[in-house]
Amino acid sequence: MFFSKMHGLGNDFMVIDNIRQNMVNITSKLIFNLSNRNLGVGFDQLLLVNKSNDSTIDFYYRIFNADGSEVEQCGNGARCFAYFVYLKGLTKKNRIFVSTSTKRMELEIINHNQIKVNMGEPIFDPLLIPFLWMEKKKYYSIKILNKNLLFSIVSIGNPHCVIIVKNLHTYPVESIGSLISNHTLFPEKINVGFMEIINSNHIALRVYERGVGETQACGSGACAAVAIGINNQLLSERVKVSLSGGDLYINWKGLDNDMYMTGPAIHVYDGHIFL
Repeated sequence: MFFSKMHGLGNDFMVIDNIRQNMVNITSKLIFNLSNRNLGVGFDQLLLVNKSNDSTIDFYYRIFNADGSEVEQCGNGARCFAYFVYLKGLTKKNRIFVSTSTKRMELEIINHNQIKVNMGEPIFDPLLIPFLWMEKKKYYSIKILNKNLLFSIVSIGNPHCVIIVKNLHTYPVESIGSLISNHTLFPEKINVGFMEIINSNHIALRVYERGVGETQACGSGACAAVAIGINNQLLSERVKVSLSGGDLYINWKGLDNDMYMTGPAIHVYDGHIFL
């Protein structure tokens, strides 16, 4: 099986062309083994490139976390997907349309490996996250380690919870993130973002991704944090998001508008593995 290793600000992917090669059966156990950084290829997510059966869509792709679970959306993965199909000659278009299990997206190669992604309109309805809470609010409260934590929720095609913190560098992201991500209030688990607001145009962010743990960067998490910051009147329409792996730029004009994310996609190497 031939594959490529790619990353978006350190959030790394194994990308498999399922169009020009006969694939083995992708199981959650196989993905889990391949994701092992000592015994396998090593990655946060696996991206599977497929043909589209819809004439208005260029490609269909599937996204799997390192634990083998399939997820709906991945912002950094979308940028790497666009760069992969362009590099490998699967398309000559600079603007492509793709679909995942839950949504359609427009991806645009702006300049070499700089990719702009239309992430769609953020969703704040608790039932659509899903979040087991009947009333839509800007802030909710959850009890973790005998402390009440305020958070906000949003879906960017996948579920996100965002907490505003004062000192991001020392915040216990791994432990708090795991407890919230696996809380019974979130029946499909949830990604957890920890946001420190530097000013109205700049935030710092760390994200605990469900099924993965903390990653170097999370594109949909960056969009979620900005969506919540703008919806709660804390941020401006254009925001730089500084993550451990680098910066993303998010634009959103508010409710009833699509959100756009711009950032790099890096091709690391091509390889093949015998299964």
